[in-house]
Amino acid sequence: MQPTFRSLSERLATGAGAIYWHVANKNDLLTAACDAMVGHALGQPVTDASPHETIRALALSLFDTIDAHPWVGSALTRSPLQMPVVRILERLGQQVRAMGVAEAGQFAAVSALLSYIVGVSVQNAANAQMGRALGGDREAILAEAAQAWSALDADAFPFVRSIAAQFPAHDDRADFLAGIDLILRGLSSRV
Repeated sequence: MQPTFRSLSERLATGAGAIYWHVANKNDLLTAACDAMVGHALGQPVTDASPHETIRALALSLFDTIDAHPWVGSALTRSPLQMPVVRILERLGQQVRAMGVAEAGQFAAVSALLSYIVGVSVQNAANAQMGRALGGDREAILAEAAQAWSALDADAFPFVRSIAAQFPAHDDRADFLAGIDLILRGLSSRV
């Protein structure tokens, strides 16, 4: 559920006017709430870990946060220059530097990670919401899609047909981390 002035004022047992004293509008409220959620997600300590392991842990924490609170992904995409994104950039950037990525390539590396993390997390959360709207039986929904994919023209869709059998049982979190690993291997090969 997306936070609103009304829900926040009810939870805090105050009036919306008191909230407006601190934030100017709903967008600022969402950005502040998103910042709190991102801060919590990034605040999970990762000790004695390599930069790769730390990036994987940060990425998975953000993935899980957006999965649990889809509005966080929306807030991140609506305010790309605000503090929540700056926090993510900083944490990822520290690890990219620790990997030894050349300074000239650090922004591109962190941008690729950020885009992948937010993009895939938002899509996953949207898929989960759509799944609930369709009745919530993930396996049945994916099996139906896989069946339709299997029936596609073999010449026009050879790849999609070849993965159709794997689709119903795939693990979104594992696939997400596999993508992170692909990016990290690519970065490591350039160090």
